[in-house]
Amino acid sequence: MEEKKAAHKSGFIAVVGRPNVGKSTLINSLIGQKIAIMSDKPQTTRNRILCILTEPDAQVVFLDTPGIHKPIDKLGEYMVKAAEGTLKEVDAIFFVVDATEKMGAGERYIIERLRATKKPVILVVNKLDLIEKSAVLPILDSYMKQYPFHGAVPISAKEEVNLDALLGEVKQYLPEGPAYYPEDMVTDQPERLIVAELVREKVLHATRDEVPHVIAVETEEMTERSNGTMYIRMIIYVERESQKRIVIGNKGVLLKEISTLARKDIEALLGTKVYLDLWVKVKKDWRNQPGTLHNLGFH
Repeated sequence: MEEKKAAHKSGFIAVVGRPNVGKSTLINSLIGQKIAIMSDKPQTTRNRILCILTEPDAQVVFLDTPGIHKPIDKLGEYMVKAAEGTLKEVDAIFFVVDATEKMGAGERYIIERLRATKKPVILVVNKLDLIEKSAVLPILDSYMKQYPFHGAVPISAKEEVNLDALLGEVKQYLPEGPAYYPEDMVTDQPERLIVAELVREKVLHATRDEVPHVIAVETEEMTERSNGTMYIRMIIYVERESQKRIVIGNKGVLLKEISTLARKDIEALLGTKVYLDLWVKVKKDWRNQPGTLHNLGFH
């Protein structure tokens, strides 16, 4: 008798957690391509980035949400609203926590938000590579006492440990259905936004602690030239002249370094040579201006 073929599944997964627990690293590792930007600075992810993993038996669409935290400005309010709004639209949720840090107020704040959802929540304990094996069970136990998770999987997103087990776990909660997106599509974000995010990532890595929150990057022009190269002009916004000087660096050295590193990533993404033209401009208090936030892609 012929064995019945398993039904194809498809669904949406929200990836939530405090800032810096490795949500973007996890999604990039699952997708196998750099889409979500990574940094050790808070508030790295600002937009809700949709990333798509297509396998023979399922299509899993991940929503990399901004870190849930108590907002201090309009940008912060937007980010939390985007993250919490996502929880209502998905089939399941990954709650990512950092194995190297004790559960604190930030985790409890998110758990309270999860109580309002009826969706299956899987606890993802990340950074397994940084702790002793004997520490894993006590961490899982401490979280299980706080919330009735549908599953719990310890992983290392960076080292790609246990990711197959995590996918196997979440596929149980996906509904049967066709693929929503073409097989070769890995994100719904326009290229203009992704390249701007890649530049912002390099600025975050290169600048001091006082600058990252006030950085925004806008793609002003993206044109293919007759010789096949892509010309991209971008504006890096800061809020004060002193921050502008930091980003540019002595004799423009830092901006040149940012440009070189970003260009490599953008060329890998677009598969073509890129001429990157970066400018730094002061836009006072942009994080509290709805019009500016809208222009930068925060809707």
